[in-house]
Amino acid sequence: MLLKDKRVLVTGVLNDASIAFGVAKKAQEEGAEVILTSFGRVMSLTKRAARKLPVTPEVLELDVTDAEQVRSLAERVGGHLDGVLHAIAFAPESCLGGGFIDAPWEDVATAFQVSTYSFAALARAALPAMRERGGSIVGLDFDASKAFPVYDWMGVCKAGLESASRYLARDLGIYKIRVNLVAAGPIRTVAAKSIPGFEQFEKVWTERAPLGWDLRDTAPVAGACVGLLSDLFPSTTGEIIHVDGGFNAVGA
Repeated sequence: MLLKDKRVLVTGVLNDASIAFGVAKKAQEEGAEVILTSFGRVMSLTKRAARKLPVTPEVLELDVTDAEQVRSLAERVGGHLDGVLHAIAFAPESCLGGGFIDAPWEDVATAFQVSTYSFAALARAALPAMRERGGSIVGLDFDASKAFPVYDWMGVCKAGLESASRYLARDLGIYKIRVNLVAAGPIRTVAAKSIPGFEQFEKVWTERAPLGWDLRDTAPVAGACVGLLSDLFPSTTGEIIHVDGGFNAVGA
């Protein structure tokens, strides 16, 4: 029971294929009280997925681009938090699929606000609920050290996410809050399927990952996230843990 008596906020659950759903499920199995967030039109989808968890959790409204919703999050959580999962990313169509040079700033700015800046915004929102007891903030990443086909500006946003995690680790350490990322291999989530040309990732990943890679299995990523959310890594912060079958470690 790695998360016994802990309260964990999980963003990004869209359906039961979401990586965030796998994290929420594993967290509950390890003893945590889980709170989900969603917003707008996808709220109904999140609530439907929530009913498939071992214990149906509360679902709070949180649009990370809405300053008031972010500001009021800790109050609406209603108590302390021991952990937070950031699983939020979005880029307009122009920012993905091979049009890197042509994407307009307005669309790039949207991608950056939702996918990168929101990590700091969420940390700021959760701080009042974590300040006294400390805890762990974990973000979902995709290896930003290389340029991948079709990933385009989302790759740049992930590079920003990786840098932001280090600055947050620096600034939140005083509160005993750890900040780490889990760089996952490609999973066939709704978000991934919306990326034009996503299938280019699939074949090469399954062929080259030394440990192999299951495109539908969120359990390895969920396990790493729960481990980082637990007290097993009390002195680890500012790190990126790769859960990708070892793909990041090999060349062509």
